[in-house]
Order: sequence, then C-alpha cells, then structure tokens
Amino acid sequence: MATEEPNYTILVKTENFELRRYDAQIVAQTWVTGDQDAASRQGFKTLADYIFGNNKAASGNSSKISMTAPVMMQPQVADANVKKSEASKIAMTAPVMVKQEDNKWRVQFIMPSNYTMQTLPKPNNPDITIAELPVKNYAVIKFSGLAGIQKVEAKTKELQIWMQSQKLVGTAVPELARYNPPWTLPFMRRNEIMIAYQKK
Repeated sequence: MATEEPNYTILVKTENFELRRYDAQIVAQTWVTGDQDAASRQGFKTLADYIFGNNKAASGNSSKISMTAPVMMQPQVADANVKKSEASKIAMTAPVMVKQEDNKWRVQFIMPSNYTMQTLPKPNNPDITIAELPVKNYAVIKFSGLAGIQKVEAKTKELQIWMQSQKLVGTAVPELARYNPPWTLPFMRRNEIMIAYQKK
C-alpha cells in the first residue's frame, strides 16, 4: 500500500525546481534538542510512539495512525524568514518536519488527510501537540543520495538563487524533506529542500 503524501498543486515546474501550493494540513509535533541527527531520531521516536498507539481516540481506546511521507527537518538559517477491543490503525503521513530554534528542533509528522482536528486521536504524551497548518506555497528542489549537512547547504543555496531569479521571497526557514526509510540505498533516496515563499 502506497504511503500517503501531502496534497499539493504544481504551479511551476522546471528540470530542477517546482513551485507548489500545499493544502491545509494537520500535524503532530514535539520539541527536541541536540544536533540534527540526534534530534531527528528523538523526535521521530516520540512521534512514532504517538501514531503507533500511545494516544486516546474518541472511542476511549488507543488508535494506530498510518505513517505518511516525507519526514521534514527544518534547520535554523540566518536569512530564513477501530474495534473497541483492539487498536485501530492511523496512517502515518509525511513529511516529518523539524525546525531548529535556540538549539531546539521542532519535529512534525503530517497526519493522514482523512482526519480532522475533532477525529484525530489525542496524544497521551504532553510533549506532543496537534496543530493546523494553513494553505502555503513552497519553492522546491529535488535531489537524491544522502542528505548530509554540506549537500543540504549546497542545495538550499541553489534553490535560493533560483528563487531570487524568479523574484520570490522566502518567508520561513528552509525545510529538508526525506521520503525514504534509512535502509534505502543512497542512489534510490528522494530528498527535497522546501522554502515557503511569496512574490516580491
């Protein structure tokens, strides 16, 4: 069964870049500390615990949530603007999003589109909150391989230069979207840098 991804409309598409309009989304999020890799692992673990059943559904029982893709990480950048007796499954969405702030990172899982704020199971862990994200436009660059710090920085700069040529202004910190599990061979991995924008 295919992993659900967020709904979006492609506004512009070139060989290396896309402009997308993402639909409104619901996310589960938590704050973690540490370097990028450690924070990503801890945030993923905390949120995975929630979607795998450490929650309370409207029925009063726990409910599993299906995983979506991608997992999102958002580093700080200087210029960034069921059955009652059983657990039912909630699909996990992607991306997982991480935003660094004062050496803290906000990690987010996007919830499957079949949920609303009213129907989504409530987390038992007080470190997890649920939020709604509005419709938003993103400039995107795709790349394969490992998403190490140097490669992410290079791709981010490449995207920012293209955005300038298109007269687009970034309105948030760049986000790293990773679509594959860690055991995926590097050449088969799908990664993206995404920057929310507005026109000049």
